[in-house]
Amino acid sequence: MNNRRFARTAGWLVLPCVVAAGLLAWYVTREPASPFEQQQATSFDPALVSRGEYVARVSDCVACHSLPGKTPFAGGLEMATPLGAIHATNITPDREHGIGAYSLADFDRAVRHGVAPGGRRLYPAMPYPSYVKLSDDDIQALYAFFMKGVQPANEPNLPSGIPWPLNLRWPIALWNGVFAPTATYAAKPGQDALWNRGAYIVQGPGHCGSCHTPRGLAFNEKALDESGAPFLAGALLDGWYAPSLRQDHNTGLGRWSEEQIVQFLKTGRNQHAVVYGSMTEAFNNSTQFMQDDDLAAIARYLKSLPGDPQRDGSPWQYQAATARQDAPGAHTYATRCASCHGLDGKGQPDWMPPLAGATSALAKENASAINITLNGSQRVVTAGLPDAYRMPAFREQLSDQEIADVLSYVRGTWGNNGGAVEPKAVSKLRGHTDPASSSPIILHMR
Repeated sequence: MNNRRFARTAGWLVLPCVVAAGLLAWYVTREPASPFEQQQATSFDPALVSRGEYVARVSDCVACHSLPGKTPFAGGLEMATPLGAIHATNITPDREHGIGAYSLADFDRAVRHGVAPGGRRLYPAMPYPSYVKLSDDDIQALYAFFMKGVQPANEPNLPSGIPWPLNLRWPIALWNGVFAPTATYAAKPGQDALWNRGAYIVQGPGHCGSCHTPRGLAFNEKALDESGAPFLAGALLDGWYAPSLRQDHNTGLGRWSEEQIVQFLKTGRNQHAVVYGSMTEAFNNSTQFMQDDDLAAIARYLKSLPGDPQRDGSPWQYQAATARQDAPGAHTYATRCASCHGLDGKGQPDWMPPLAGATSALAKENASAINITLNGSQRVVTAGLPDAYRMPAFREQLSDQEIADVLSYVRGTWGNNGGAVEPKAVSKLRGHTDPASSSPIILHMR
């Protein structure tokens, strides 16, 4: 009797487990619906292809999917993740290794939902949580460009370095269900057209939050639009600190006008700063190619995002450095840095950026200051010509202690209050970073 009762009870327990397993299997392998299911794109108007090239520029697709000296969009770029290294894939129209066999619906699902044909989940290093906001029109134009405006490359994709079982992709579907939005951008009725265009670019194709928004324990962006206070509030990524893009006086854009934001995105510099680190690639291949109206829209939107005085601290004010000339690091600064940045820390705007009041000298995160001192910066390329002014690498010239001292001097002088830098922090980044390439990826896509 007891055996029969146990068998009956076990049977009732097995049934819901089987149903749950079936539902899970369906959920993690399903392909999201696409508005292009019945649409077969067989011909492409040249104007649509050209429009798609612009969308690709705004979306900065080249930054991750290309390598110097290789065919554009042929993939291969190594990206570090907490689980191991992965490599960007070939997204040329090659039918064997690229996306040449993708239908418009396949392309839509991959770009906006991170799902490749057959239900294979893409790692969220592909910023589909942002790209989901792309409009149907921009998706169609982007597809036309990749199918007809990109040179096919017979370049095999490289396997990831993530070990089994961490490389199983079905859990990504569960991550998507919790953290990835599913709707395209909807214009805010209380805002004008310029603000909405800026919000669309920043949140969607520009995917600015991928670098500038802090992430949670599940590596999710803590906010995906202006409704969340962490959105674009600054984040540490790949050895660089992507600063706040909000109206934070010290560590954000609070001291920048809309015109200065446009100038920075268009020319790579303004009186406050020069592009460096990961932003150099975004400038070299994306922002400088944007239309002036779109840059103005971005500036308008960013200037609408309030700062957080409690997080940002008291507003920075310049203070003369006469009392700190004997401080550790002062001599190194005078002999190694002052010829460009000035003994007064004010630089030579708009060419040599000031260090007095610089975000890297006011932010508590010191990674950017250490990284650029160790490794220098990539060339800034405008109108096809490389910049004559470039931050040199000091990793072979200065010890960890000397770099820590000079950065502590910079971060504690002229009113800067970012805090001291320890030699062990320099040593850590020295071992995990490489000198900036003198041959950045600059792609002429057509």
